[in-house]
Amino acid sequence: MELPSLPEFDHHSNQHIDQGLQELLNRLIIRMQRDELIRQTTNQLRESLKVDRVVLYYFYGQWLGQVTFESLSANEYSILGYTGPSNCFNHEYAMMYLEKRVRAIADIELEAIEDCHREFLRSIQVRANLVVPILIPRGLWGLLVAHQCRSPHSWNEADIELMQKGAETLATDSNILES
Repeated sequence: MELPSLPEFDHHSNQHIDQGLQELLNRLIIRMQRDELIRQTTNQLRESLKVDRVVLYYFYGQWLGQVTFESLSANEYSILGYTGPSNCFNHEYAMMYLEKRVRAIADIELEAIEDCHREFLRSIQVRANLVVPILIPRGLWGLLVAHQCRSPHSWNEADIELMQKGAETLATDSNILES
């Protein structure tokens, strides 16, 4: 049995390393493009709706998720990384969002919602919220959420349509579909 000479071995090894680096680079580019689209979408929505916060709640598991992006009117409203109460978002809620449910709450203090939901919203300074699902062919990818923190906020049909358009933009982007 003859071993390959060192120069041949190095050439093959370098090709393998180059291919691995190219694959890594391609994944990084896709992730950067996806992240930039989400950043632009959340920023544009917050500015257009004139609200305190717009977030992307991304599902990384079966109804488990966290806030992975946010656009803020002030840093004090940051909830980046929050996961939400595990006992509040369950299969029943997920099914409603899978059926394209849009939830608009003008004032959490007056709305008929579960106590755990109200307490969670209070804990993250929410007074009004608008939630739209981001649906991809595989299912519920995430939620696009607008929060008014300082006061109640009446959501109109144009607000809802704008959020739905933002969710659709994200749901149809090839970089998100591949993630």
